[in-house]
Amino acid sequence: MSPRSRAFPRRLRWTALAAALAAGPALAGGTLRVCADPDNLPYSNLGQEGYENKIAQVLAQDLHARVAYTWLKQRQSFFRQTLGADRCDVVISVPGGFERVRTTRPYYRSGYVVVSQRQRGLDFQSYDDPVLRGLKIGLHTVGNDGSNSPPAVALGRHGLANNIFGFSLWGGASVKQPQGQIIEAVARGRIDMAIVWGPFGGYYAARYGDALAVRPAPNDAGMPGMPFAYDIAMGVRKDDQALAARLDAAIERRRDDIQRILSAYHLPLIEPDLGPPGSPADAAPAHPSNHEGK
Repeated sequence: MSPRSRAFPRRLRWTALAAALAAGPALAGGTLRVCADPDNLPYSNLGQEGYENKIAQVLAQDLHARVAYTWLKQRQSFFRQTLGADRCDVVISVPGGFERVRTTRPYYRSGYVVVSQRQRGLDFQSYDDPVLRGLKIGLHTVGNDGSNSPPAVALGRHGLANNIFGFSLWGGASVKQPQGQIIEAVARGRIDMAIVWGPFGGYYAARYGDALAVRPAPNDAGMPGMPFAYDIAMGVRKDDQALAARLDAAIERRRDDIQRILSAYHLPLIEPDLGPPGSPADAAPAHPSNHEGK
């Protein structure tokens, strides 16, 4: 065998080794056990059409694993009945620094948005703006734990409680995709604007093409301790440092793929605060997203 012919398979071996190292170590047990909501687009559904489903598949591929789901509606006690009951190992979207789990590094950041009909040109920079006084403003209502979203608190502080029209984030069992009904109400003119969590606003407004405008909701200067934007990370059990570390590495390796998925679902993105793993960049209460009061 000539030196040239001997070098070729050696180069192949190094190429294969480099590819294996880039893909990362295999996940123990060969399964990425994910807990998700069976009907909560754009996050997840039984048909695995949500962006959480797509991201879970990307991470599982990176970790040489398959995805196995435990489905549960994200209601009260979701985390106790899922991660806490060892029915799964990861929840794909939780607020960064969420106190009930160990969080990975954030993989995106988003905020509350204002959705209105583009042709009306509605906009405001402060909750004191007189333009808000005559408007019907839709908000998602969640749970029964008494907590309110930042937009609800801001509107209430500025005497606009009577302008609020509530839309259930979860709806009844017979309601299909209740998360999008508030955006449909804007498109049909039943309300003037909606102030909703960014992933819901971006995803459902995109269904109406350019007819609806999606803008960041302003912070309320009188509530400096209540942010309107949050880092979003993945959540594992607090004692599962090993899985958190593997997910952190996989997120970094597949960050471009994850960003493409988020863009495809029209999520309004803000540059994430990439602090150390598990750091409470914006130590989130139960808000935002679909994990309110769990």
